[in-house]
Amino acid sequence: MQKYLIPFKNIPAEVRRRFAQYHIKSVPASAVADLESDGWLKEKSMKTAVKMRKPKTACERFVDRTWATFAKLGFTYMSNSLGGTPWLADNSPRDLDIFAADDEVALVILCRYFEEGKTQSFRADIDFLQAQRNRIISRIRTEFPGRKIRFILAAGNCDVSAQTLTTLENAQISYMDEDILEYYRDLTGHLGKAAKYQLLGSLFANQKIPELEPRVSAIEARMGGHTYYSFVIEPERLLKIAYILHRTKANQGLMPTYQRLIRRPRLAAVSKFVEGGGFFPNCLILNIDSGRRGGVRFDIHGGQVPDSKSRTGTLYLPQTYRAAYVIDGQHRLYGYANSKRAGSDLIPVVAFVDLDRAEQVRIFMQINEHQQAVPKNLRNTLNADLLSDSPNLRDKVRSLVLQVAQQLGETKPSPLYGRVLVGESVRSPIRCITIDAIKRGIERANYLGVFGRSDVVHVGTFYVGTNEETVARLVEFLELCFDYIKGGLRSQWDLGSAEGGFVFINIGVESLLRIFSDAVDHIIGDRDTTQVSSHPSKVFEEIKFLLDPMISHLQGLSPEERSEYRKQYGSGGSTRYWRRLQIAIHAEVPEFNPPGLAEYIKDETKQFNNESSDMVRELEHFLKSDIRGRLEDEFGNEWFKRGVPRAVQSEAGKMAVEKNLERGTEDAVEAWDCLYLLDYQKILTNDHARWVSLFEKRYTKPGDERSRGSWKDRTKWLQKLNVIRNELFHGGSVKEDDYEFLITLKTWLVEGKVDNDL
Repeated sequence: MQKYLIPFKNIPAEVRRRFAQYHIKSVPASAVADLESDGWLKEKSMKTAVKMRKPKTACERFVDRTWATFAKLGFTYMSNSLGGTPWLADNSPRDLDIFAADDEVALVILCRYFEEGKTQSFRADIDFLQAQRNRIISRIRTEFPGRKIRFILAAGNCDVSAQTLTTLENAQISYMDEDILEYYRDLTGHLGKAAKYQLLGSLFANQKIPELEPRVSAIEARMGGHTYYSFVIEPERLLKIAYILHRTKANQGLMPTYQRLIRRPRLAAVSKFVEGGGFFPNCLILNIDSGRRGGVRFDIHGGQVPDSKSRTGTLYLPQTYRAAYVIDGQHRLYGYANSKRAGSDLIPVVAFVDLDRAEQVRIFMQINEHQQAVPKNLRNTLNADLLSDSPNLRDKVRSLVLQVAQQLGETKPSPLYGRVLVGESVRSPIRCITIDAIKRGIERANYLGVFGRSDVVHVGTFYVGTNEETVARLVEFLELCFDYIKGGLRSQWDLGSAEGGFVFINIGVESLLRIFSDAVDHIIGDRDTTQVSSHPSKVFEEIKFLLDPMISHLQGLSPEERSEYRKQYGSGGSTRYWRRLQIAIHAEVPEFNPPGLAEYIKDETKQFNNESSDMVRELEHFLKSDIRGRLEDEFGNEWFKRGVPRAVQSEAGKMAVEKNLERGTEDAVEAWDCLYLLDYQKILTNDHARWVSLFEKRYTKPGDERSRGSWKDRTKWLQKLNVIRNELFHGGSVKEDDYEFLITLKTWLVEGKVDNDL
């Protein structure tokens, strides 16, 4: 058996190797050629050997990271590169990739990674583990007596149905996907090996912990209509039965969950405080899951105080994993996890018994309302559960909205999966959309309607009376819409909130949600909304044609225009973003005229705007054609390479590639089509001799022939034209003096009615 286990002292180094992206090895120089033919690359030449590396396959990376996760959780017996198959299931057609054990438990882990990301049933894997179960358990008990044994199926890049999850559970196989494994990896970063308590609570919930002392001296009393027990206990004992309901995929089956993820700096501070002799006089708040009807056992002591509203006695705690849910005080408890004082100190506890999960959430919210503020995004996540059964219809609909937001961010079929900040997930350029932004978008649209405390004032397009059915239909429709926008704006999708991203950010997603609703309102007309909402896919097919003009509009924006969209802030900014998308659709589909749009256009577009827009387009067309013609006359076929500055070439080339990826081959553009006004100025001022020979006479504005400043200053009129253009096409209005300036440029350049005297 030992030959299949890695020596304990070698585990840290093996963890580093497993987390690496490459296979690394040193070989004699004579072996380099053979390895290179097999995909290995030279990394470093040394005196007597050559260091080589080879990228791990996606499957290898998944298995290695899974192995490293369990090693970091503190399992002291870990299988080596041979895995567990030769020892536990020899002559088997399938692999047992990982074996992990400590003094209490043993885990058998089967890893599966899929290239195509499809839904899997794991039928063959389940049958294999069922067939080998008794043989594997027998061998483990021979070598590791007294351990609890659990089989785990770890899977990467795939979906799994609810039916398959039930089949796995019935087969006593725990399922872990990439999100769950990531949770435990993150947790080890915060808790170190103490994170293993969370894992054991999940894998062995309600199973007995051997030799755990269950008794504590306690006071029984009532508070807020609930019986509770007050006692003190060693952290070491409590850690084994405690469980934290973190809002993560790992706890999805225990919804509603409510806890923040433990913060490493705060935990380190608590640990240091404890080790220095510090203590916490305030109580941990727990909910004890008795595991059976009738509550926990409490033996009353003699000599009770007459007429007292409390009683003293001996409380028997459950001797099982995940028997006590920590409502408040997780940092104080886990601060003892790696402390020598965990077995000797006593910490005070107030423990309720068999509270339902919603009541636990309420207590958590009440405690934190007056202490450290619960972050807004987490409050939204909690309220999705807390308000779902409210007698107040408005609150119930608030819950409905939040459930839609969560499902868009938490379920794999959703295009927004992994892009929504749910609970306290970590922000990144891709995961940058808040539940609050989705909530605003839905609430400001007409999906649900208007509600009083107990009645429906106005029924929206997707509201069908029950939260569950409404959520299912609305989520299906929104997933189809976002998937369509994703396909049309792929480069924006890949950027998220990174530099240049302006669509798949909070204000963009909020505006898209409102546009989808506007489109539904447009196509419904006088039809019954119930009949419409019962077929989300059909509704989507009917509104697609309205989304296309918006996609084309967003594709064709200049960097400056994209920046303007990105910089819209506050409620006014979200309205401008949304209205501009409406205007883009209205321009192509005039009958699309949502309520308030005509008034908005009238207010925003002043008397000079329409004529100014035409003049700007004429000027842009003139510059594009005239400058190109002059360069072609001078340089022939090499006009673009020799006449356009390299930086402008590069940016225009990138833009052309991006637009062509989104447009396809039918209406492809070239780099010259992707220049902006300031790019023309850079071309004019790129070389003084060229300016004199090609451009000075044509592009020195009449009146500027003898103005002060350098020769480059004669092109500053292009900068002013660019400012007017941006203001005009970003929804602003043109002032009278700017209008007159445009007339001057048109008269001079386009119409040729005036000229300079050079």
